Amino acid sequence: MSQSVGIGIIGCGSIGIRGALDHFVLEDMKGIAHVAACCDPVDGRADAAAAKYGVPNAYRTEDEVFADPSVDAVIICSPIGLHYDQGVKAIEAGKHIHFNKTMTVTSGEATDLIARAAAKGVNIVASPGQMLRPTNHKIREAILSGQLGKLSWAVAGAAFGSYHEGESVRTGDSPLTNINPSWYWRKPGGGPLYDMTVYALHSLTGVLGPVKRVTAMSGVGIKQREFKGEMYDCDADDNTVILADFGDNVFSFIHGTFAGMVSEFGQPSYFGEKGTIVGTKLNGEPIDYPGRSEGLSPLQVTPHVKAFPAHGQLGEHHVWEDSMQLVRWIREGKPSIVTAEHAAHVIEIIEAGYKAAETGQVQTLATSFSLPADLTDAA
Repeated sequence: MSQSVGIGIIGCGSIGIRGALDHFVLEDMKGIAHVAACCDPVDGRADAAAAKYGVPNAYRTEDEVFADPSVDAVIICSPIGLHYDQGVKAIEAGKHIHFNKTMTVTSGEATDLIARAAAKGVNIVASPGQMLRPTNHKIREAILSGQLGKLSWAVAGAAFGSYHEGESVRTGDSPLTNINPSWYWRKPGGGPLYDMTVYALHSLTGVLGPVKRVTAMSGVGIKQREFKGEMYDCDADDNTVILADFGDNVFSFIHGTFAGMVSEFGQPSYFGEKGTIVGTKLNGEPIDYPGRSEGLSPLQVTPHVKAFPAHGQLGEHHVWEDSMQLVRWIREGKPSIVTAEHAAHVIEIIEAGYKAAETGQVQTLATSFSLPADLTDAA
């Protein structure tokens, strides 16, 4: 495909704006990809986004985007609980898909979408693309080459604070700045595991491989949250701790909690008999990578952000990188390492953690995935 990829944005909320619309309007995207349509069910929001970003078609429903012949691929930016149904519709319409995290609520939903997409010849890229980061390439190499000796354990996770309430797209009064975050606090699809820990889980499993078994404890710690003077009941678990078994007596502590971080965001720590990796430091020294000496972050040297550096100055450029993995796949036929299979496995870890906490029984995982030996070339 040589022409510009027509993209449909499903949901003009926080990620739709900051991770897609802000990026695809830049001059460097001309001839490569453009936003052909957007939709949002909130009164006036899609029209406001279309007016601000020059999108030719604004709709109220995703069905209208899926029916639009100018749309080649969709970026699904809606609440996680809607992803599966929207994914089924997109595949039936023959649209390629970038799913923002988390791909679906259950691993069964994810594996069903993978099978449907394969049958229809539809490509899926599923965020977050943690293994595009050069620091994770170096960490994987260090552990696989034995620099830490026999690995003992790892820790990964994130805390769900109050950052969503204060995002710039939520503090105003216009359709593009009054976006309500309350779905993050409700089932299905809410809570810190789906929203935040998912980053660390993609890094952890990208480095160590699939998890074999999990056990966990989980519950709701904060029963109500406030947004713009209104109180919202919270029923999504916000305090979960998981123990995971990678085989060969390598274990990991994983958390999705309402407070507390034990490592860099999205970056697990690993402990071996001969050394440690804490976040992005190997035995206390920062892990080197191309671009670090010029002051670029690991996010700014992922393939497309490096090629189009203006995007590295915008928010959520890691989300845009993942969507560009799909654009490249469509245009050049090169599959991405940001795979739906990896996402399905991470979802099963979360799902199995909740089930283990509910039943008190260790859960054996059924999904798996693989990554290329050389991630630098594959990315």
